Amino acid sequence: MTRRKPIIVGAAGPELTAEEKALFAEERPAGLILFRRNCADPAQLGDLVASFRAAVEDDQALVLIDQEGGRVARLTPPHWRAMPPAAFFGRIAAEDFIEAAAALQLATTLVSSELRAMGITVNCAPVLDLAWPHAHDIIGDRAFSADRDMVSRLGRVSMDAMIAAGVLPVIKHIPGHGRAMADSHLALPFVDADMDSLCETDFAPFEALADAPMAMTAHIRYGAIDPDLPITLSKKGIEDVIRGDIGFDGVLLSDDITMKALDGPMPQRAVLALEAGCDLVLHCSGDWAEARTVLDAVTPISSESARRISDALGRIASPVEADLDNASARLSQLIRAWS
Repeated sequence: MTRRKPIIVGAAGPELTAEEKALFAEERPAGLILFRRNCADPAQLGDLVASFRAAVEDDQALVLIDQEGGRVARLTPPHWRAMPPAAFFGRIAAEDFIEAAAALQLATTLVSSELRAMGITVNCAPVLDLAWPHAHDIIGDRAFSADRDMVSRLGRVSMDAMIAAGVLPVIKHIPGHGRAMADSHLALPFVDADMDSLCETDFAPFEALADAPMAMTAHIRYGAIDPDLPITLSKKGIEDVIRGDIGFDGVLLSDDITMKALDGPMPQRAVLALEAGCDLVLHCSGDWAEARTVLDAVTPISSESARRISDALGRIASPVEADLDNASARLSQLIRAWS
């Protein structure tokens, strides 16, 4: 693992190009993240995953996807199941938490089983951000609820079900994106809430799930934490808040460094995120020439980050077999009942 570069790369299309294969074989990125452009059907996707792992010569190389349900789903019908957004389960939970937890556990198990079958080992979910009223709708129905305790409880159901099915969850966007008044894909949001308010609300679900194997940062600047830098690039934000106040000691991923919330040359963004304390950096564009500049700029994975990755993988080494036909039928009943 320590020979690998701490970058999660994207690919341009449904199969690796000759240039991508050569780059990945030379630089050995830690993982691959998938988008709709990469996903045509299960057989093709399985081949793409195998091709990446062959290029980096590591059959445990991380393969990631964002399969939250609702509007954030890289895998879509007819080849894969469509699932409701997180807010659907939050709405059920407001009336009947047991029913909500059952539905969420079934949905997570079914999605995770599909991912595992294609060699995908990491799902960038659940979202633990709070659904703040009047905030930008980039989070919106991706959040379970506006209530911190409900988010924590449903997040726990999702996380535990994912691990049981053999897929690593990524809690996001730590320490909280819900208050943001801008979309960090397009601009850098600024949150001016005081620390007491943040600890009482936004940070709480992340603290409740601080034992998660992986987390993804928020590209947000918090006046009460570091008025000069977004959390992704802030050593104070990562060391004092994420590792300290929240108590998270799992694998910390940056959100995509190609997002417009960050500025400066792409290699510099990667280096600064790693220096701030991220274990792995996401570079998602699929531009192999740009990815080369990022991979060239960074040193191999640190021993501490390698330890965290190894610990995370150890948690999904023995997935629990599930009756998928029965799970699918029961979930369909619950969705119909609550739709």
